[in-house]
Amino acid sequence: MTDDEPAIAQVLAERRHLMTLAFRMLGTVAEAEDAVQETYVRWWRMGRVEREAVQAPHFWLQRVTSRICLDMLGSARARREQYVGPWLPEPLPSQVFAHPDPDPADQVTLDDSVSSALLVVLETMTPAERVAFVLHDVFAVPFDEIAATIGRNPGACRQLASSARHRVEQARDRRATRREHDDVVRAFASAARSGDVQALITALDPDVVLRSDGGGIVTAARRPVVGAERVARFIAGVVHKYPGRDVLERETHDGLGLAVRDEGHIIGVVTLDVSDGVVTDVRMVLNPEKLSLWNTP
Repeated sequence: MTDDEPAIAQVLAERRHLMTLAFRMLGTVAEAEDAVQETYVRWWRMGRVEREAVQAPHFWLQRVTSRICLDMLGSARARREQYVGPWLPEPLPSQVFAHPDPDPADQVTLDDSVSSALLVVLETMTPAERVAFVLHDVFAVPFDEIAATIGRNPGACRQLASSARHRVEQARDRRATRREHDDVVRAFASAARSGDVQALITALDPDVVLRSDGGGIVTAARRPVVGAERVARFIAGVVHKYPGRDVLERETHDGLGLAVRDEGHIIGVVTLDVSDGVVTDVRMVLNPEKLSLWNTP
């Protein structure tokens, strides 16, 4: 073993942490991988003397990844304006990015921090708000460190995180308990499988919104579908058009969700928000670039 090998192993062992950080900031695995890759490129571009001068590689890597994500979030807004149809964050199977040995008291927070519902809320924030919230509220990074990362003073960072936290808490307050959520999703799934429009309407909030993300790669609704009857008829129409597809119940970080399977391949993942006993939001991700983890053995 060379003198460098322990240090190399230590730096590479940070990859999982950096991926979990970057995914929460960016919303897709591919973008998170790009950010982490760029972080390592910058690390290895430094000379050996510079690297050895870094007393805490963990914090250096975390700061650089956060800065890269901050820059990427700025350019992502422009890219998403050109995106075909609604852009949705990548839904994850429940085991991905789960803490290897979580404290039971932290389990809900850990799961929720990569939920599609939360990532949708984060999309409404400025890049600085999103980075401040993720670093402080999810990863417990002190505001002094956040200030050095995003180029604001600690007081400004505290305000950014507070503003972001208020939006997140408002969204969480409207959500059902896990048991109620899963019961409603099962009723919705049963109605969807049968194509029963009236049963679907019963499971939906009158002002429900369905968003479908095909990324211009596969067929999807280009605009949100709004209202219980319209959403119910849209879903029933899809089921009627493709009768051979299976609608499977699957665990996600949003609670129970649905996976659409065709010839043994997952071609769509549906996550739902539930409030007051009905579905209020339906997110259908059909873009195959966001479904690779669902088809990994």
